[in-house]
Amino acid sequence: MRSLSSLVLAFVFQALPAQAKEAVLFDGNEVASIIYQDHRTTELAGQLLARDLQALTGRNAVVSKDLAACAKLCVVIGRYDSPLVEGIARDAGVSMAALQEQWERYERVLIPSRSKRGQNYLLIAGSDVRGVVWGVIDLTREMGVSPWEWWADVTPRRMKRLAIAGERRRSETPSVQYRGIFLNDEDWGLQPWAAKTYEPEVGDIGPKTYARIFELMWRLKANTIWPAMHDSTKPFYQVPGNAESARDYSIVVGTSHAEPMMRNNVREWDDERHGEFNYFTNREALIDYWRERAEEVKGFENLYTIGLRGKHDSGMQGANSPDQARGAMEDAIAIQRDLLAAAQRRSADQVPQVVTLYKEVLDIYSTGLKVPSDVTLVWPDDNYGYIHQLSNPEEQKRSGGSGIYYHLSYWGRPHDYLWLGTTHPGLVREQLERAWNTDARKIWIFNVGDIKPVEYLAEYALELAFDHNALVQNPRDHLRRWASQQFSKTSAEEIADIMTEYYDLAFERRPEFMGFGQVEPIQPNRISDFVRTGGDEAERRLDRYAAIVRRAEELAASMPADRAEAFFQLVLYPVRGAASLNERILKLDLAATHAKAGRAPFNPDNSWDIAANRLSGAPRADSNALVTQAKAAHQRIIADTAAYNAQGNGKWNGIMDMAPRRLPVFQEPIYPTWALPSLAACGIDATNLSFVSGRQATRSFTLYSAGQPMRWSYVGQRGVTPSITSGNLDAGNGFSQRITLVYHGADALDGGRIQCGNQTLEMDARLIKVAAGSPPAINRIISIPATAARSEAWEVVPRLGSQGNALRARLDLPTVEKPNVAEPLTYLFATDAQGDAELRVVGVPVHPLTSGNRLRLAIRIDGGPLQVLDFQTFGRSDEWRQNVLTNTATRTVPLKRLPAGSHRLEVYPLDPGFILDRIDVRLDGAPDYYGVCCQAASH
Repeated sequence: MRSLSSLVLAFVFQALPAQAKEAVLFDGNEVASIIYQDHRTTELAGQLLARDLQALTGRNAVVSKDLAACAKLCVVIGRYDSPLVEGIARDAGVSMAALQEQWERYERVLIPSRSKRGQNYLLIAGSDVRGVVWGVIDLTREMGVSPWEWWADVTPRRMKRLAIAGERRRSETPSVQYRGIFLNDEDWGLQPWAAKTYEPEVGDIGPKTYARIFELMWRLKANTIWPAMHDSTKPFYQVPGNAESARDYSIVVGTSHAEPMMRNNVREWDDERHGEFNYFTNREALIDYWRERAEEVKGFENLYTIGLRGKHDSGMQGANSPDQARGAMEDAIAIQRDLLAAAQRRSADQVPQVVTLYKEVLDIYSTGLKVPSDVTLVWPDDNYGYIHQLSNPEEQKRSGGSGIYYHLSYWGRPHDYLWLGTTHPGLVREQLERAWNTDARKIWIFNVGDIKPVEYLAEYALELAFDHNALVQNPRDHLRRWASQQFSKTSAEEIADIMTEYYDLAFERRPEFMGFGQVEPIQPNRISDFVRTGGDEAERRLDRYAAIVRRAEELAASMPADRAEAFFQLVLYPVRGAASLNERILKLDLAATHAKAGRAPFNPDNSWDIAANRLSGAPRADSNALVTQAKAAHQRIIADTAAYNAQGNGKWNGIMDMAPRRLPVFQEPIYPTWALPSLAACGIDATNLSFVSGRQATRSFTLYSAGQPMRWSYVGQRGVTPSITSGNLDAGNGFSQRITLVYHGADALDGGRIQCGNQTLEMDARLIKVAAGSPPAINRIISIPATAARSEAWEVVPRLGSQGNALRARLDLPTVEKPNVAEPLTYLFATDAQGDAELRVVGVPVHPLTSGNRLRLAIRIDGGPLQVLDFQTFGRSDEWRQNVLTNTATRTVPLKRLPAGSHRLEVYPLDPGFILDRIDVRLDGAPDYYGVCCQAASH
């Protein structure tokens, strides 16, 4: 497969016949000058290029409208039909006709001057001014400037010489026409930072802040913005200079699903002045309100949201039935279109408009809402990264096309995720691929919250919007390339490993969801499901976080000075923040679990509890130590957040808040202490020390004492290598030691013994031998990755799910009532005794692809009858809530008196787009883990 870089270049550029010559932008002495078309946008693009050249070379580039200011090399930028560009191209005999009537394309070519010997023009000609901008941005990227040079302090590095290829090239039209961001939930970062730090003269998000945002959008090749609109922020059109700044940067302004007709109802609709926001009782006031804004903004490039909702992000006021709501919506849309046509003096179908089918609007649409064909349908996700539905074949015929509104950050039920950027890139890629394949290509808007927590995700999503060819690439490969561009090739692989694990852990459960509470209404935290089977699952999660924190901190220590702050913002803070929140929560839960177990009387016989795999009744003296560690984890979040806001000598003061909305999950808890007995006893906490013959793996366990200092040593092991072979259990380590066993695939294994004080603890490490290709039963669970089988009806989804990759029923499959029995996924497994069992089919909680599809599988066990499993959820049901909090969708099939021996499971798709993660065969007595049994073995 070609690299992502080659894919992007193949899409963005068409090589054209021309003499290949190097364009020297800086020869060590003289820097290129920049000549721009007389237009504010091209002037700003020229200034951006000049700043980048200055940062790279230390020399100030001339920026002028006058060709007479040219240096040895002159970068000339403008529309293809501007007198400046047209004259140079004509003199050189270069035709730019291919750019006529094109959307956001450009040509770049190196042309020698005919009048001045030794002088050259690097001509960047755009089909429109945004085409010019993309030509400049591609040039800065080739020069080595990161899109995050200002917004994440990825400082351009000085160069002794700077040259780029001079061959003629022509860019392609961007894949999605309108690509952009929604600034949202800005109350805890962007707005207070702008108001107090960056733009105190305005005291809000004003034109200076928006200019910085628009420049970032340029660097990410985005052309559309939905401005910030919360109560905390003054409405976009009420701050002088905001709209003009968007015009200067040629940014298209739209508004969110809650803001029809460019109106921020949250702060612009005054009940005392206008009356009730009710279309049924106050229709004329609403029409006047819409007309006023339509006239005010008619001179700007806008993308108009139309329709009718409540005053805030809420359902329509006054509608008593779905039919009444639908009628009011259709009436309002017709009136709004007339208002737009009158304001702009052109027909309504010539004014770009969208209807965003968010929340109850989708329900109204489903009842038969008639939306004019030229209006773009915008399909939203369910706020958690799963698109509700996309256009069916009939809807794909609409002239206005369709697009998507996608959350990378969210405030709302069942729980917010506003603090850290944790949406899995594998999910982003898969969902955007669905959109592309169902022709949703008109507009892609990404809710990026405050920008800062989601830098990488925003860039990734917008790159996929600009160039759909990148969809074929494994997300991890994109992450590695991105890390190389921000930091270095030598650190890119390690950063990609760290961040992939960070996203994998968040996919299992986001840090913000670890309190196991919900919002709206806000519920208190409860003990984590990660400790419901004891504590080993929580310990394994903590081990994984500790491993990436250690690796990230080692990288941070080796980062050059000019990348230290960028690394902290983009890697270390999110990794350590997620780890610290998990540590605070899980260690308190473990402390409570261990203290409760320690109340049992000590067993003087030191008997081994086989079921619990620990010393029966031994009190866990590490409970208080775990509480101390949890407290330290919370203090670490506080310190790291303070350090973030101190970055850049206070440049970012106020941009990062560690507790958005002050939800229970973020609040510092009460730290309990326990009075526990102090006894000369040791124990082992290990849910699973089983290894599969020939398959390399690691398993970890905890050795602990009952409160007295104990010396220990590990002896007699064979086939496994312990991470540490001796030590002390004392107050310094909380009377506990985490030990990892590494199995390299030996044919024989002996767990050995641990001598702890006067006790000898036999290690119950086991070697499971299974037939080649057969899945083992570990802790009475046979867990089978979806990708253990293949079929023409299914395709691999890279880097998604609990097993590294998942399988998706092909998007071009038809919905059927009876499966094609010739193309099953076939899984084989074996049981060694007859007994009751259950089959858990675990999917990723996607929604039906279109309104014409459902979300079903058919399964067959051992040649028996087909059973249909329907995974579809409706609305904000309790099942849907649990699905999005866990990123799983599960159906369970009882297997009564399953006989011993070999078994065959066949899985058939009935609908396109279903994503299968894994299949768990749970034998009678299997523990009920939160996630995958022994998942660490697969990482």
